[in-house]
Amino acid sequence: AEGGGWERVFVLVQFVAFLFVAICTNCLWKQAARLYHPVNDLLVTHVTFCVCVDRGAFSEVVLAQEKLTGRMFAVKCIPKKALKGKESSIENEIAVLRKIKHENIVALEDIHESPDHLYLIMQLVSGGELFDRIVEKGFYTEKDASTLIRQVLDAVNYLHKMGIVHRDLKPENLLYFNPQDESKIMISDFGLSKMEGSGDVMSTACGTPGYVAPEVLAQKPYSKAVDCWSIGVIAYILLCGYPPFYDENDSKLFEQILKADYEFDTPYWDDISDSAKDFIGSLMEKDPAKRFTCDQALRHPWIAGDTALCKNIHESVSRQIKKNFAKSKWRQAFNATAVVRHMRRLQLGSSMGSTRGWAKACRVCCCTARGVWFLFFSPNHFDFIGLGYSDGG
Repeated sequence: AEGGGWERVFVLVQFVAFLFVAICTNCLWKQAARLYHPVNDLLVTHVTFCVCVDRGAFSEVVLAQEKLTGRMFAVKCIPKKALKGKESSIENEIAVLRKIKHENIVALEDIHESPDHLYLIMQLVSGGELFDRIVEKGFYTEKDASTLIRQVLDAVNYLHKMGIVHRDLKPENLLYFNPQDESKIMISDFGLSKMEGSGDVMSTACGTPGYVAPEVLAQKPYSKAVDCWSIGVIAYILLCGYPPFYDENDSKLFEQILKADYEFDTPYWDDISDSAKDFIGSLMEKDPAKRFTCDQALRHPWIAGDTALCKNIHESVSRQIKKNFAKSKWRQAFNATAVVRHMRRLQLGSSMGSTRGWAKACRVCCCTARGVWFLFFSPNHFDFIGLGYSDGG
């Protein structure tokens, strides 16, 4: 009887364990099936990223692979219920993205729609964020900063000639195209962009505190000159690692911006050229009528000439970037570059026979701070096979 009692306990434990696994599997199935929409079936061979690469207030971005070519794309998934009352905003973003084509701007490849979602198929940029790359470098100079800003100016100048104002230029919206050292920089996120001459005078206070121009905060009508101010702020940060305006109190921060109250502090600016300071001053001009346009900025000696110094300023700049722009751990966890790298390793292993069939079976992966978890489903059917894990090795 005593033995029978232990046996019943063991069976009960098995049942509870089985029930737990069944519930978890069902949850995972639903999470994967949520993205495996019939519309997605037409677009991609399989969903390779179930947990979002990035999440905004009204959308999330997942990684997907095109059926015919195997190309990777970023898919911005927007629930239609989140668009109620905001239809004009997304229509404006789509209109802007459809109008533009530039080598330094993330492209809209296609648009698809389901009963519940709107899918924006975007060009995938996998090189990471601007500040991350600077910190990772062992050598960084004014010339490097000048090259970066020239690409941004060239792209924004193109936008301005098309009658488009970005209105939210900031380092977080500047991404590297790929992980290569000589990768180009790409401008992303046109959610706040506006087309000039659309009948409405731009006066809405929008953008990110710290990067907005004085006239925006003053609630005055403004123009494309607001983008030029933001580029000046970005250039300032690239040369010292900290923002020109900062205060824990937003009112005091806005007061600094309204007065254009910034300085080139010692010792951080001691090794920076006068030409660089003049360039920044030309863009961070309080009066938008006197502020340099992108076209003028592109002709400045610090951009077009040879006045940008080649002295290594990496140690000072990277230290300040890490101090002032530290990213939260969850943001570091979901890194598209890491996911693409792991998927390529799996595919390579499959071709060599070491993990034959597993890369084809992989349907969903979740990149965490320590490694990557993989959910495996059958290649031709959406049947759950198992769970795998890979560390950074």
